[in-house]
Amino acid sequence: MRFATPVLERIAPARVTRGVKHRVAAVAYPKVYSVRARIPRYSLSEQAKVFNRLAEERGLGDLRLLYWYHTVDLGGGLITPGTLDYRASFDEFHFPDDMSGMTVLDVGSATGFFAFEFEKRGAEVVSVEVPSLDEVDRLPGEDVMQTVKKIAVMTAGQSAYTNDEFDAVFRRASAADFYHYYLDGPFKLCHQVLGSGVERRYSSIYDIPETDLGSRSFDLVFLGDLLLHLMHPFKALTAVAPLCRGKLVLSQYLPAGFGSRPAALYVGGDTLGDDHATWWFPNQACFEQILRKLGFRDVEIVGRNAGVARPGGSYYDRPILHAVR
Repeated sequence: MRFATPVLERIAPARVTRGVKHRVAAVAYPKVYSVRARIPRYSLSEQAKVFNRLAEERGLGDLRLLYWYHTVDLGGGLITPGTLDYRASFDEFHFPDDMSGMTVLDVGSATGFFAFEFEKRGAEVVSVEVPSLDEVDRLPGEDVMQTVKKIAVMTAGQSAYTNDEFDAVFRRASAADFYHYYLDGPFKLCHQVLGSGVERRYSSIYDIPETDLGSRSFDLVFLGDLLLHLMHPFKALTAVAPLCRGKLVLSQYLPAGFGSRPAALYVGGDTLGDDHATWWFPNQACFEQILRKLGFRDVEIVGRNAGVARPGGSYYDRPILHAVR
């Protein structure tokens, strides 16, 4: 949902000033505005410029091309300009304050906010990420650079570069370069600055059982907002469920409108490239039944993860699901 669009389309004609539209939206979507009020007023691009300047001053080099999915506080005033800032909503996930002695598997870590938070609370953490963009799900007929273009569209406006400068980089960069810009580089930079001991492993979620991780078990498996980007979400759950001896946690949009029937909503579009790397939205009943079949005794919604994605201002409100053995 784009910010306040449905109401404004009905009651705010194009000639109405931006200020009036925002006042109308504040009444129509008070929860959105309560979150929005906590977000810095300057643009994400401006925040990225500040971050990159501070990073250079600290001898971390030129980080302008790195994309920060998560906001991560690296200390000393150095905070990554993330699309998603989970710091205020972390408690809604109901993770233990003290995770000493726990083992955690974080699949699809992106910038690594959750992996580093688990570590801060005392857990032994394994972070898994795909080894390359070639491992990202796509339809036959699509190539890796089409995947890169989808990611570039989703991350527009988040670089300290101008659009023209970014376009120039895009034309000369390879898929391996973009893998570094989008996934591995940001995580490794945070890992280095934080002095983290999180173990980094590379595998698609489907192939984890074939690695040596397949012989291990974890107290907590965290999937975050991952399954919607997979063409085979239930195959993915089947791959990681045997590794979880305690609790599996995920948080993503769950569609309504199916009543009590288990169902999955397809959102991948009908043409190649028309999917924003998003495929399926299973509903709550669907997750409950699949997870119980995979051996989880209790499956419930424990809270909600709400915020505003930057820079576009899209409001999100995702249920947080716990599945317990």
